[in-house]
Amino acid sequence: MNFSGKYRRQSQENFEAFMKAIGVPDELIQKWKNTESVTEIVQNGKHFKFIITAGPKVLQNEFTLGEEFELETLTGEKVKAAAQLEGDKLVTTFKGIKSVIELNGDILTTVSWRSELVAPRGVGRGQGLKDYDIG
Repeated sequence: MNFSGKYRRQSQENFEAFMKAIGVPDELIQKWKNTESVTEIVQNGKHFKFIITAGPKVLQNEFTLGEEFELETLTGEKVKAAAQLEGDKLVTTFKGIKSVIELNGDILTTVSWRSELVAPRGVGRGQGLKDYDIG
């Protein structure tokens, strides 16, 4: 399974509650909750590069499966993280958070949770990305 592509957010659930639970300040939650975001993934074997554009903020994180790496969060914090494939799912863990990314056709689904709080997010490949070449 290759996750490479550009994806635009289509939906999100429990965003505010999840962000509060992981310690994101209210002013940032309000700023981000309706901000359009695009996630670009470049996968080359076990190496991944994620470029997330959320409004004017651009995050870039790179990692190799099975190796610890430094992840920059939306708040700018840098944390130790690990990623691995579990079947067709990309699983990342950091700071007590588990994030599972699954690709079904052109829909990339990310479900993140900490304890019992879950925050599903769906993004679609090429959905309204007229100015991107998603080839």
